[in-house]
Amino acid sequence: MPPHCDSMDGPVVGAARRALAAEDVTLVLPFVPEVGEREVREAFDRVLEARVEGDAARDVADLYFFETVVRVHRAGEGAPFTGLKPAGLDVGPVIPVAEAAIESGSADGLAGSLADAVRRETVERFEAMIAARASAGQGVPAARAHVEAQLGLQVWAHRLYGAIHAPAHGHAVDHGHG
Repeated sequence: MPPHCDSMDGPVVGAARRALAAEDVTLVLPFVPEVGEREVREAFDRVLEARVEGDAARDVADLYFFETVVRVHRAGEGAPFTGLKPAGLDVGPVIPVAEAAIESGSADGLAGSLADAVRRETVERFEAMIAARASAGQGVPAARAHVEAQLGLQVWAHRLYGAIHAPAHGHAVDHGHG
C-alpha cells in the first residue's frame, strides 16, 4: 500500500466508516480476505455495542474497528500492520490520479500519466546510455560506465515490464506472458 490502505483517509478506513454509519458490516468485508472475515464481523458486533455508550466510547470503538480492519486487510496482502497513519499524508503523484480515474469511470487520465512517466524515464535512461557510449572508447572506466548504463537500461526495462504484469494487490493474475 504506498497506497494508503493504512491511513485514516484511505479506502479501507473509508469503507469501515461507511459500514459503521450504515450498521452493515458487508460494506467493509470486500476489503478483507475471507480468512479474516470472522474476526472483522466479531469486532464489528462489539463496536456496535460499545458505540451506544457515548461519544468517548464511540471514538475508541471506531478506532479499534479501523485498526482491526486495516490489520486484517494488510495481513491479506502479506504486509505487516504498523498502525494507522494520519490522514493527509503524501501518497505520491499516482494514487490521486488513480483515485480520480476510479471516481470518473475513465482510465484515460491514469493511462496517460503512467505512459508519460514511462516515456520520460525511458528517454532519460536511453540518453544517458548514448552519452556513455560516446565516451566508451576513452579507457576501461568509461567503457564500464557505458556497460553499466546499457545493462541498467535493459534491467530497468525488464523490471518495469515485470511490474506491469505483476499480480494486482497480492492477487495472482495470468496475463499469458510466462
